[in-house]
Amino acid sequence: MTLALQGVSKVVNGQTHIYPTDLTLEKGTMNVLLGPTLSGKTSLMRLMAGLDVPNSGTIHWQGKDVTGMRVQDRKVAMVYQQFINYPSMTVYDNIASPMRLLGKTSAEIDAAVLKAADLMKLGPMLQRKPLELSGGQQQRCALARALVKDAGLVLLDEPLANLDYKLREELRIEIPKIFEEAGSIFVYATTEPEEALLLGGNTATLWEGRVTQFGPTPRVYRQPVDATTARVFSDPPMNFLTMSKAGNILQFGDGQSAVATGKLAELADGTYTAGFRPNHVEIHRLADDALTFNTRLVVTELTGSETFVHLQHHGERWVGLIHGVHKLNLGAELPVYLDPRHIYIFGENGSLVAPAAYAQAA
Repeated sequence: MTLALQGVSKVVNGQTHIYPTDLTLEKGTMNVLLGPTLSGKTSLMRLMAGLDVPNSGTIHWQGKDVTGMRVQDRKVAMVYQQFINYPSMTVYDNIASPMRLLGKTSAEIDAAVLKAADLMKLGPMLQRKPLELSGGQQQRCALARALVKDAGLVLLDEPLANLDYKLREELRIEIPKIFEEAGSIFVYATTEPEEALLLGGNTATLWEGRVTQFGPTPRVYRQPVDATTARVFSDPPMNFLTMSKAGNILQFGDGQSAVATGKLAELADGTYTAGFRPNHVEIHRLADDALTFNTRLVVTELTGSETFVHLQHHGERWVGLIHGVHKLNLGAELPVYLDPRHIYIFGENGSLVAPAAYAQAA
């Protein structure tokens, strides 16, 4: 069972929402669409579902061209961020409705509904109407209905965004387990890199209507093919600065230099862009060969156990994620340190030239 998009694009009122895209999803896989708002995640899901028809290209399901097939004729379930339930039906009947349309027996319906309700912690609420539930409970009802539909393709468009933190964390762990048993193709859209990492499976990174990379989630995170993908798959986004190489010496901003070792020693002389993630910024020197950058502290944000520091470095805005709570003076000069092993190198066209040493070893 596969879903294959071949050269699929979508243009609305002269604006390109999806550029020509090739993407193949396999049976029993969790596939995450990761990108910022308006990157094309929902547009791509609507094409997969058959809610929209592409301007070019074809969509194949199990080898059959279904490009023009109505969504009603496909085995598709979709859950949106804004939950949709039937207000006149009980929670039980909402969950059971797809199975009744499929002609399942009362015993089959009852068993499936009770199992889904238990997973979504809706057992005590089965006889209530959706409007008697909290927003989070209503979303769980919509998720449960998708679970029992026995769809070959399940599309989840930021389904946990409206849930409270504790339940969201629980379901992030449970959803892959729940859906793995079904053997369907699951597509999950999110703006959060952390959520993609927790869900695992495969990830497609999207930027302005283009899929920039698709593959196993850990690989896309550790070895992004270009700077755009690295920016998408980092929260806060990856920091960048100009770097040059001459002989066996790497030159960074502020006159910092390092000896090129490993794959970096193989780079041709020239100008590159160096990238590093916020969690690799340090305010204390932890490595003997750490690079030092003089920055100005603009803003700090405390999360309780970590501190976000927003920095100015020669006109560039950087963000660092520092472990612990730190009392720092806004507007003051703040030296920060970076282990060279955490640096990604991108060419002048933005493509990855050398992944960070730690990512190569992972």
